Amino acid sequence: QVQLVESGGGLVQTGGSLRLSCTRSGSIFRLDAMGYYRQAPGKQRELVATINSGGTTNYADSVKGRFTISRDNAKNTVYLQMNTLKPEDTSVYYCYARTRLPSYIYWGQGTQVTVSS
Repeated sequence: QVQLVESGGGLVQTGGSLRLSCTRSGSIFRLDAMGYYRQAPGKQRELVATINSGGTTNYADSVKGRFTISRDNAKNTVYLQMNTLKPEDTSVYYCYARTRLPSYIYWGQGTQVTVSS
Protein backbone atom coordinates (compact mmCIF):
# COMPACT_ATOMS: atom_id res chain seq x y z
CA GLN A 1 0.00 0.00 0.00
CA VAL A 2 1.39 3.37 -1.02
CA GLN A 3 1.50 6.17 1.52
CA LEU A 4 2.83 9.70 1.28
CA VAL A 5 3.64 11.14 4.69
CA GLU A 6 4.23 14.86 4.94
CA SER A 7 5.99 16.88 7.59
CA GLY A 8 7.52 20.30 8.10
CA GLY A 9 4.60 22.70 8.08
CA GLY A 10 4.02 25.31 10.74
CA LEU A 11 3.81 28.99 11.58
CA VAL A 12 6.45 31.40 10.38
CA GLN A 13 6.79 35.17 10.03
CA THR A 14 6.93 36.97 6.70
CA GLY A 15 10.36 36.52 5.16
CA GLY A 16 11.01 33.30 7.02
CA SER A 17 11.69 29.80 5.72
CA LEU A 18 10.26 26.32 6.08
CA ARG A 19 11.14 22.98 4.56
CA LEU A 20 8.45 20.45 3.79
CA SER A 21 9.22 16.75 3.45
CA CYS A 22 7.20 14.04 1.75
CA THR A 23 8.27 10.45 2.31
CA ARG A 24 6.87 7.67 0.19
CA SER A 25 6.33 4.15 1.47
CA GLY A 26 5.39 1.30 -0.82
CA SER A 27 6.35 0.84 -4.45
CA ILE A 28 4.82 2.93 -7.21
CA PHE A 29 4.90 1.40 -10.67
CA ARG A 30 5.79 3.86 -13.41
CA LEU A 31 6.29 6.83 -11.09
CA ASP A 32 6.36 9.88 -13.32
CA ALA A 33 6.61 12.86 -10.99
CA MET A 34 6.20 14.08 -7.43
CA GLY A 35 5.54 17.50 -6.09
CA TYR A 36 3.27 19.77 -4.13
CA TYR A 37 -0.05 21.44 -4.58
CA ARG A 38 -1.52 23.93 -2.17
CA GLN A 39 -5.05 25.02 -1.38
CA ALA A 40 -6.14 28.02 0.64
CA PRO A 41 -9.68 28.38 2.02
CA GLY A 42 -12.09 29.38 -0.72
CA LYS A 43 -9.50 28.98 -3.46
CA GLN A 44 -8.74 26.34 -6.05
CA ARG A 45 -5.93 23.89 -5.57
CA GLU A 46 -2.75 25.28 -7.13
CA LEU A 47 0.24 23.37 -8.43
CA VAL A 48 3.30 24.72 -6.60
CA ALA A 49 6.27 22.63 -7.71
CA THR A 50 7.05 19.38 -9.51
CA ILE A 51 10.07 17.19 -9.99
CA ASN A 52 9.81 14.46 -12.61
CA SER A 53 11.55 11.11 -12.92
CA GLY A 54 14.36 12.72 -14.92
CA GLY A 55 14.95 15.38 -12.29
CA THR A 56 13.39 18.27 -14.21
CA THR A 57 11.68 20.78 -11.97
CA ASN A 58 8.82 23.19 -12.59
CA TYR A 59 7.38 25.91 -10.41
CA ALA A 60 4.34 28.13 -10.25
CA ASP A 61 5.23 31.69 -11.23
CA SER A 62 4.23 32.87 -7.78
CA VAL A 63 7.00 30.84 -6.09
CA LYS A 64 9.82 30.94 -8.66
CA GLY A 65 13.05 32.11 -7.11
CA ARG A 66 11.77 31.46 -3.59
CA PHE A 67 10.91 27.75 -3.48
CA THR A 68 13.14 24.82 -4.42
CA ILE A 69 12.01 21.24 -4.87
CA SER A 70 14.49 18.39 -4.56
CA ARG A 71 14.53 14.69 -3.84
CA ASP A 72 16.57 12.02 -2.12
CA ASN A 73 15.91 8.76 -3.96
CA ALA A 74 17.65 6.68 -1.29
CA LYS A 75 15.17 7.99 1.28
CA ASN A 76 12.13 8.04 -1.06
CA THR A 77 11.68 11.64 0.00
CA VAL A 78 10.87 14.87 -1.79
CA TYR A 79 11.64 18.21 -0.17
CA LEU A 80 10.19 21.66 -0.73
CA GLN A 81 12.44 24.40 0.59
CA MET A 82 10.40 27.59 0.96
CA ASN A 83 12.26 30.84 1.48
CA THR A 84 11.16 34.46 1.70
CA LEU A 85 7.68 33.36 2.67
CA LYS A 86 4.76 35.72 2.22
CA PRO A 87 1.32 35.80 3.83
CA GLU A 88 -0.17 34.73 0.50
CA ASP A 89 1.77 31.47 0.79
CA THR A 90 -0.49 30.52 3.69
CA SER A 91 -2.23 27.33 2.68
CA VAL A 92 -2.49 23.60 3.18
CA TYR A 93 0.27 21.97 1.15
CA TYR A 94 -0.38 18.55 -0.34
CA CYS A 95 2.32 16.23 -1.57
CA TYR A 96 1.46 14.12 -4.60
CA ALA A 97 2.92 11.33 -6.68
CA ARG A 98 1.77 10.78 -10.25
CA THR A 99 2.08 7.64 -12.33
CA ARG A 100 1.94 7.26 -16.10
CA LEU A 101 0.18 4.64 -18.21
CA PRO A 102 -2.24 4.70 -16.56
CA SER A 103 -2.21 8.14 -15.01
CA TYR A 104 -3.01 8.09 -11.29
CA ILE A 105 -2.30 10.45 -8.43
CA TYR A 106 -1.52 9.53 -4.84
CA TRP A 107 -1.96 12.23 -2.20
CA GLY A 108 -0.39 13.03 1.11
CA GLN A 109 -2.46 14.05 4.11
CA GLY A 110 -1.63 17.75 3.78
CA THR A 111 0.34 20.04 6.05
CA GLN A 112 -0.61 23.56 7.13
CA VAL A 113 1.73 26.43 6.38
CA THR A 114 0.83 29.76 7.96
CA VAL A 115 2.81 32.92 7.27
CA SER A 116 2.07 35.81 9.62
CA SER A 117 2.44 39.42 8.54
